[in-house]
Amino acid sequence: MKLAAIFSRILLVPLAMTAVPHVPLASATGWRDAGMRGARGITIGPIENGYHPGVGYGSPAYDRTLVESKAMGAEWVAITPFGRVANLEGRGVDLTFEAPFEENRKNIRRAIEMAHARGLKVMLVPHLWVESGEWRAKIDPGTDAGWDAWAKSYGTFVTTWAKVAEDTHAEMFSSGVELRSWVTTSRAPSFSAILQRIRAVYHGILTYSGNWDDVDRTVILGDLDVIGVNAFFPLADHDGASITELRQGGERVRTKVHDLAEAWHKPVLFTEIGYTTRENCAVKPWEWPDGMANVKISEVAQAEAYEALLAPVLDEPDFAGFFVWRVYADPDDVSQEAEWGFSPRGKLAEVVMRDAFAAPWACDGVREQPFADHVDEPGVIP
Repeated sequence: MKLAAIFSRILLVPLAMTAVPHVPLASATGWRDAGMRGARGITIGPIENGYHPGVGYGSPAYDRTLVESKAMGAEWVAITPFGRVANLEGRGVDLTFEAPFEENRKNIRRAIEMAHARGLKVMLVPHLWVESGEWRAKIDPGTDAGWDAWAKSYGTFVTTWAKVAEDTHAEMFSSGVELRSWVTTSRAPSFSAILQRIRAVYHGILTYSGNWDDVDRTVILGDLDVIGVNAFFPLADHDGASITELRQGGERVRTKVHDLAEAWHKPVLFTEIGYTTRENCAVKPWEWPDGMANVKISEVAQAEAYEALLAPVLDEPDFAGFFVWRVYADPDDVSQEAEWGFSPRGKLAEVVMRDAFAAPWACDGVREQPFADHVDEPGVIP
């Protein structure tokens, strides 16, 4: 299989670009109609260990990851500050993560500024880290009073980061990640109220990162500019699926994207996509690598899953782009995930990703003007 040529069939459209508008995108093809290129993005994760100081966001190591990401063809990066939650009882969010909050905020600001200096756009995506190891989607304070307290605490957390996004001119902001128990239920109006608080302090493009299997039940989508999906869609339901079967799975995902966008009259953005580096990774893409045993590593399976998902959706005019999950702030630190983890860096999947970034997309509007020529000169970024 010649991976470098897999996108040869993708629809050709005129390319050009303008600045990212700070206005709602008022139709399913609103991204293209606003004159923007599809978001070609990579998530850069923090260093999730306090024993590795000086190599996280805003550091010289992080700058090397920015340079690598741009060389891969990325035009956007996602940056993911975390807040800590003790467990699923939802008693509140602690803004401290591996370092004091003020230090983290300073580093995130610096990280956004450095990305801009490298000619990259930024989506800021505050995440919740649940200390008990459980999934944030199941947070449930239990009572009306508990939910009110939770909404107040989360609102403080997310608007704090929204102010950072505004101050640093981050082009897009995700208001939450996989908060199923909140935004798909009768509790959703309190989240809509938080979205209004965010809009009072942030004037860029606003999204929310819904999970692939509940986004069509998420009732706050009308309050967003772009529908965000953490797109860990299964492409097959059995091990040993052929590449033809995986591509058929990708076509089903394209249909879901189109139907969702047309139903809400908003573009759809994959705020996360990814596959682990193992056999049959497209069957349950959401499975976390740290909990796996007896893994059969397969770069080919990872690359084929990328190709099967991306080739169809890049032909969809309602599709606004994707962010690959993920590389890390220190490109030389291989301790952040297992060898069979999600990162495509240095693997066959990176070739597929590069081809996808380089291809023309159906959602591409006009080509943006390039950033100043000096941004890649040595010494500009300390």
